[in-house]
Amino acid sequence: MRGSKSFCEILKIVFIFSACLLLGNFSIAQSSGKPSLNILKYTDPHDFFKYKDDGSVLISGHRGGREKGYPENSIEGFQNVLQQTPAFFEIDPRLTKDSVIVLMHDETLDRTTTGKGLVSDYTWKQLQSFRLKDSDGNVTVFSIPTLEDVILWSKGKTVVNLDKKDVPMKMIASLIKKLDAVNQVMLTVHTGSQARYYYDRFPGIMMSAFVRTTFEYEEMEISGVPWQNMIAYIGGTINTANLKIVDLLHSKGVRCMISVASTQDQLETSMDRRKAYLNEISKKPDIIESDMPTEIASALISR
Repeated sequence: MRGSKSFCEILKIVFIFSACLLLGNFSIAQSSGKPSLNILKYTDPHDFFKYKDDGSVLISGHRGGREKGYPENSIEGFQNVLQQTPAFFEIDPRLTKDSVIVLMHDETLDRTTTGKGLVSDYTWKQLQSFRLKDSDGNVTVFSIPTLEDVILWSKGKTVVNLDKKDVPMKMIASLIKKLDAVNQVMLTVHTGSQARYYYDRFPGIMMSAFVRTTFEYEEMEISGVPWQNMIAYIGGTINTANLKIVDLLHSKGVRCMISVASTQDQLETSMDRRKAYLNEISKKPDIIESDMPTEIASALISR
């Protein structure tokens, strides 16, 4: 936080947390010189995620965030982000050999852990012997978490958005029911049929729907799932190709999310990334998904 902006002004600039983030009214409070996340009271996630044309921008940590020194898809990585900025997290469930759901973006262990080979070739017990690597490839003391542990951890803190990997939807639905986690979980859906499957089982659950084209919009519309249950992933930026879809989604009360993980996040220096983030922010997305959520928060504050 820089300049002479008051604490309240910073809150308004970054997220306008009058209703506040993710199942609770969240505020950024000062603790030991760093912002921390405080929950004041629970609220309706549909109301929070609804597009209100108030200029607010939410931050999503792609793969949970890949901040320096912390592994992606790790509870420790999530905690590190939340100590600095409010955020929710897109994460990647995968199945072990003995059908335990763990977090791992890749099919293989090689890039992000000290293990080798396919996740699905190992039991959960075997995976516990490996350690996670940070975004620079350095080995950490952190271990691969189960999805169940992550959902239990998230209660009262944030929302986790489950990407579609190799876990059957039936297993995801069973775990949500077991943990009574409708208010802690968001589900990424690529098709109208996927959205309908989850809505029929959990009418109150939020979804992150792929709505990049007119076809994808129409498919979600035909599914019959209420738009109030969705945010919409519209691609890497807002431009002339998708602006009409953005306007249409806004008219339905749907927040539009862009992802900069494969573009601006890949720039070499933090200065270059900040400049690129500010350019995207000027196009008025409602949610920004990034490998570096704290850098997005900093850019939002500085604009």
